[in-house]
Amino acid sequence: MNSKRLTKKQMWIFAIGQLGWSLLGGIISAWLVAFYLPTQDAKNAAKFSGTEIDFYTLIAPGLVIGGFLTIIGLITALCRIWDAVSDPLIANLSDNSKNPKGRRFPFMRFAAIPFSVITVLVFMAPTLFTGSTEVSGWNVAWVAIMLVLFYTFMTIYCTPYNALISEFGKTQEDRMNISTFISLTYFAGTLIAYTPFVFAGFFREAVGYYWSYIVCFIPLAIIACICMLLPTFLIKETDFVEAKPAGTNAFKSLGKTFKNKDFRVFAGSDIMYWVGLTLFQTGLPFFVKVSMKLDESMVMVFMGAMTVLSACFYPIVSNLVKKFGKKRLTIFGFIGLAIAYLITAICSLVLKDATEANALSWVFGIAIVVISSFPMALLGIIPQSIVADIAEADSVVTGEKREGMFFAARTFAMKFGQSLAMLVFTSLAILGTKQDTTKNDITANPIGLMIVAIVAVAFCVLGAVILFFYREKKIMKTIAKEEDKAYLEAIESEKEPEDEPKQEENDEEPIIDVVVNDSVQTHVLVNNGEESKEEEKEDTPIEERKE
Repeated sequence: MNSKRLTKKQMWIFAIGQLGWSLLGGIISAWLVAFYLPTQDAKNAAKFSGTEIDFYTLIAPGLVIGGFLTIIGLITALCRIWDAVSDPLIANLSDNSKNPKGRRFPFMRFAAIPFSVITVLVFMAPTLFTGSTEVSGWNVAWVAIMLVLFYTFMTIYCTPYNALISEFGKTQEDRMNISTFISLTYFAGTLIAYTPFVFAGFFREAVGYYWSYIVCFIPLAIIACICMLLPTFLIKETDFVEAKPAGTNAFKSLGKTFKNKDFRVFAGSDIMYWVGLTLFQTGLPFFVKVSMKLDESMVMVFMGAMTVLSACFYPIVSNLVKKFGKKRLTIFGFIGLAIAYLITAICSLVLKDATEANALSWVFGIAIVVISSFPMALLGIIPQSIVADIAEADSVVTGEKREGMFFAARTFAMKFGQSLAMLVFTSLAILGTKQDTTKNDITANPIGLMIVAIVAVAFCVLGAVILFFYREKKIMKTIAKEEDKAYLEAIESEKEPEDEPKQEENDEEPIIDVVVNDSVQTHVLVNNGEESKEEEKEDTPIEERKE
């Protein structure tokens, strides 16, 4: 087992890759709905080929699918069907790679450029080149194809990248540091994705409404591409990770991954987190413009303030984990985020009849920023570390290093949650509108936005409830090293859900309990009714432990 550890500088270089892909992901999360379902107001005058038109959309924004679903919502939902196939296949290819340069970086290098280009192409609908102002089926087909490609290349980059969190994080301290750094760059990338709200206006008079945003997306995609490539050239993967193929096929490996009870619990909770977070990120431009009646430039101000304030809490998260453990802090983060969303719902209700911004608009905006910042710090750092813990514990039990598959499943949970949020948002945000929902002039309604915020509260609370069943103590005892005593002590008093009933004879996964005594671990394996004990030194390779 390669015991060489990343330096802090190398951890930051690795985290730059997260800034790149989160910037691209942020463009889709923040802009897909806002771009194709724009809010109608006087500032949206769109000029094309010398003709000025007050308002038009590229895709019919009404509830045209069964009277309850938008076209954008349907497209993003269909993308998840493709992800259900592509995610495990790509994870398995990475886990089983025999590339002498490593199992992860070659995939990331391959994906970076097309991932960046396709992000921009998502917004370059065909009718933008023909000059037509009518909705078109060609635009629908274009967006559908580009989104499938976008999520495919996101998987090719993100799955190997996230697997390295477990492989580079040799100790709990390293794992928490890496998770902290990549969380900072994640929110930085997301923040940068909102900059078109500030700069698009400078280009609007010259190129029109839609192209003013595309002009902003292009340099952002170039920056993202450079960021994604940097760690693959400045860090040598094989210096830190033993590139041993997992040796299992894709769907068998996926089955083993979801056979892990603790991962199933985490994945269910994680989906709730991504739904809640994406509902807020997607809805932020609408909450600011429609509910608070503020100028759209304030979207960037609020997002920036939230990111900076959240970053201020990052240095203390690792110390809090040592004191309270990861599970309890993550549950606290869910509850804190739910409170912030509840305030958002109240804002939409209280200001629904206001015609312009007032003092309450600012009070609600500042309250949301302040209250959500600490929970976002917790939820931005800790979940990545939990996945890495579960993946390492599984490798100790099974002897198979399938980190890629665990993080592919987490990436799928993220994308599923994001897509479900977009489907929910586009269907709920226009509820209560007095406009004809079959026409191209609809916009989000304060009542619909209030319902969106309440739904986000429900998802966050459900996420906290599900995570209660995660057995953190068992996982930590399985993987704990001498350097991790502080993390173990933080959860010693915690009561955990009871284990599942004794496994049947044909169940391949043994039950494992681990007692940590300084540098010696005693593994008690119960398999098919037989008990055996073995002691091993802390530096014993995982492969030898299995034997």
